[in-house]
Amino acid sequence: MKKVVNCFKTAALAAVLLASSAAYATTGVPVQGSANLKGKALMDKSDCNACHQMEVKVVGPSFKDIAKKYSADKTAVNKLSDKIIKGGAGSWGDIPMAPHPQVSKADASEMVKYILSLAPASGAKPAAKKS
Repeated sequence: MKKVVNCFKTAALAAVLLASSAAYATTGVPVQGSANLKGKALMDKSDCNACHQMEVKVVGPSFKDIAKKYSADKTAVNKLSDKIIKGGAGSWGDIPMAPHPQVSKADASEMVKYILSLAPASGAKPAAKKS
């Protein structure tokens, strides 16, 4: 009986991993909870955290707010990769984003894919605000 239960657990885990992989392959954007370790590692080595944080606005918007705004945009990876490299202003207020010309297009794309993976799953309810 224990072997049967373990077999079902393994099959369920494999199904979840397969579904996550299929979603990533079709959209090019990782599903929430999937690891885009390269994008995260690139961001950890960069100066992103000087202006952005995971959940709160600092100088620029939070990574989660960026993910919410752009997760449904099919052109987001290209658009935001260019924004990382070239900089820009006006999307989130008056403070411009500094350009990062040293970042390659491929690396910027990996960073953006990681950020977009932070968007809440569709149909997810927002967390209740603390009073």
